[in-house]
Amino acid sequence: MKFMKLGSKPDSFQSDGKDIRFVATDLAADIIIRVGNVKFHLHKFPLLSKSFHLQKLITTANNEKTDEICISDIPGGAAAFEICAKFCYGMTVTLNAHNVTAARCAAEYLQMHETVEKGNLIYKIEVFLRTSILRSWKDSIIVLQTTRSLLPWSEDLKLIDHCIESIASKASTDASKVEWSYTDNRKKLSSENCLETHWKSIRKENSVPKDWWVEDLCELEIGFFKKIIMAIIAKGRVSSEVIGEALKAYTYRRLSSLGKEKGGDANKNRSLLETIIVLLPSEKGSVSCSFLLKLLRAGSLLDCGETSKRELMKRIGRQLEDASVPGLLIPSTLGENTIYDVDMVLNIVEEFMMQDNSDVPLSSNEELHELNAPALASGISKITVAKLVDDYLIEIAKDPNLPLSKFIDLAEILPSVSRPVHDGLYHAIDTYLKEHPGLSKSEKKKLCGLMNCKKLSGDACAHAMQNERLPLRLVVQILYFQMRASAATTSRAESGNSYGSSRSAITTNTEDECDGVLNAEDGKAQKFTKLSEGRKGCEWSSGGNNENRSNGQGKSGGSKVKDVVMPKKMLGKFLSSKGQAGESSSSSDTSGSPNSAKQEQPKSTPSRNIRYTV
Repeated sequence: MKFMKLGSKPDSFQSDGKDIRFVATDLAADIIIRVGNVKFHLHKFPLLSKSFHLQKLITTANNEKTDEICISDIPGGAAAFEICAKFCYGMTVTLNAHNVTAARCAAEYLQMHETVEKGNLIYKIEVFLRTSILRSWKDSIIVLQTTRSLLPWSEDLKLIDHCIESIASKASTDASKVEWSYTDNRKKLSSENCLETHWKSIRKENSVPKDWWVEDLCELEIGFFKKIIMAIIAKGRVSSEVIGEALKAYTYRRLSSLGKEKGGDANKNRSLLETIIVLLPSEKGSVSCSFLLKLLRAGSLLDCGETSKRELMKRIGRQLEDASVPGLLIPSTLGENTIYDVDMVLNIVEEFMMQDNSDVPLSSNEELHELNAPALASGISKITVAKLVDDYLIEIAKDPNLPLSKFIDLAEILPSVSRPVHDGLYHAIDTYLKEHPGLSKSEKKKLCGLMNCKKLSGDACAHAMQNERLPLRLVVQILYFQMRASAATTSRAESGNSYGSSRSAITTNTEDECDGVLNAEDGKAQKFTKLSEGRKGCEWSSGGNNENRSNGQGKSGGSKVKDVVMPKKMLGKFLSSKGQAGESSSSSDTSGSPNSAKQEQPKSTPSRNIRYTV
């Protein structure tokens, strides 16, 4: 720490109790100056020679024939006045980073300028600040901290501005040129003392990180921290990533329970959080998405303004592909029935879609371009976000108070091309059906309409065909598509045709054909309800159907559709109804699939002589 000694005479100030200070000399004191609760028994002549303000006060006291004057508003109080009084007597005074601000403000109050006497106290302090204090990293921070209790004097004297400029300039210095002490530097230097001089310089240069200044600035209060960060940004020599790291470190230091509980002074924490949000760099990726989500959670908990929360949602939307489901599970505010704030996540996803559309030039064949080139960054990010949204839907679907409209709005916000596989969406729908057993038929139909049966994997289809919570129509549709896919695979293997020709011959208009089956004769429609007898409600898991599969093969001799075993009785009922409802169109189906009769022979299970068309 830098220091400066003023004066040459020995310090002869003494105390008489707690509230009386006097100078040990043969001359009797002729003036009493009361500063707060402390009385100073001094002499007029030394004071008059240095302070213009004391000259006026003593003159007034002489006119009033009193030997006591009162100074109640001097900055720094009795300690600062004593430094100025010792300087007037020529006694030794030691100035350092801890007391120089108070001495400077007190000297200004007492008007100890050069016009009163050359080499006065104000001049000497200014030289000390300019040549020593403001050139030291640590001392500049200490002085800045002391200015807070001396407002507005320290601000009017530009002490705060000088300290901020000094700190910002040093923080903007290239890390390889940092030669002063900073927090955590001592540990690194101690390990270097055993090395040779050449290697020491190399290690020291490599050991200084780009954010070496962050730890020291975390000790400042938010007002000073904000001014320094703004000054550093204005200089433009520090990367946005380092600025983001500084904001993150400061936030964790000041809000240790970030986003977990209110705690402490809510108004103070709210103000701090809003200030951090304002200081966030505009560059994408300057702070992590997880940190932004923690800020948003804390902002919701502390009831920050809508402007701050909207800014956070916009930033999170720009890098939503880096988010995680636990980070998105933001508790809802008071007055909401739902467990989590789904509207906030919906706004974030909307921001993601808007940002994606603004970053990627739109064209008339944009969707076709994404299909043909899925490796594009925008397409990959959409697929990643769709997977994230599906996982989020699985979690919020467990909330019994979650409205169906919010679930559907969030599921529909992403384009269909973003979901090449609908397993996650099916899992979420199944979870919602399980937790909301009171849904009407129309609500179940609307919910299940979000899912495309063609995009379900084999495991998902196996689970769905045994899921009693799904509407029967959807189960039949899934079974139908699986059978068509199995028939297509068999046809390709037997005929040796190309994939394209087999697919076009067998899977064309499958949805229309399936609808035709489901809307067949009313008398036959009752047969489809019996399919529920073969379905069992089971938990959604990758291996939850192994037991059913083995039982189906061992006991009932069931048939397989893409590794999914269906009970022979259930499959027979479906094919029987399909055959009777589709007699009129069997000729066209047979012409489209010449090998259908050959393929269906091993699949027929009923005892009646019925021709089946697949």
